[in-house]
Amino acid sequence: MPLTVAGRFAAYGPSHWAALGLFAIGCAGLVLVGRAQRAETEPGAGFGGRARGFGKAYALAIVYVMIGTQVHTLLPGEWRIGGSLPLQLCDVAWLTSVGALWTLGRRWFALTYYWGLTLSVQGLLTPALNGADYPGIDYLGFFGMHLMIVWSAVYLTWGLGMRPGWGDYGFAVAVTVAWAVGTFVFNVGAGTNYGYLNEKPGTGSVLDVMGPWPWYVLVEALVILLGWALITWPWTRGSRTRRSPEASRQRL
Repeated sequence: MPLTVAGRFAAYGPSHWAALGLFAIGCAGLVLVGRAQRAETEPGAGFGGRARGFGKAYALAIVYVMIGTQVHTLLPGEWRIGGSLPLQLCDVAWLTSVGALWTLGRRWFALTYYWGLTLSVQGLLTPALNGADYPGIDYLGFFGMHLMIVWSAVYLTWGLGMRPGWGDYGFAVAVTVAWAVGTFVFNVGAGTNYGYLNEKPGTGSVLDVMGPWPWYVLVEALVILLGWALITWPWTRGSRTRRSPEASRQRL
């Protein structure tokens, strides 16, 4: 049954706190799983079979969940050009999470790290969800996607020990700019608002404190650049960068 009287999702209502609690439990569990797999890896040999097998299984689980929710948005009565196309950044982020888990490659990991630990976390804390509460498909799709993206980043970083560098920072910025430009152009032509690049979401969000359009877009970009730099610096300070052997070798 819905957890609100009206059956609509409410930020920081019971269903939201339940999702955040599941988020914390999942993070702790995946870190433990990843560290156990890392302990079995021989120095200089890259990731072992258990890590690769688990990563592929997790990637397939994300695909299973997301294909179901994506197909639902295409059904008659559900389809709308302003919300059914996979153009939100999180729609792209779950694909990169699948790539990172499947290949354990550095470039895939970089996008998962930066998108997952900032933008997807922000989505969990201030969800732009104006639909049915649990167990509605809107609720399950939104939190299922965001949780699995962030969990991927946590597992790869604090579990398996993959680390970003400044080159990864630049790569993530370049890809994000390309997505933003392409999505903005589409929004203008189609009259949509993917990525909230043309208008703030109707629900409350952190964008509300960043001024009107287009200033909030510029402020958000600066905050992202600074925030990503801050979560890169701890891994790169000093002469020795802590990276896993596999993350140091692989490319997209």
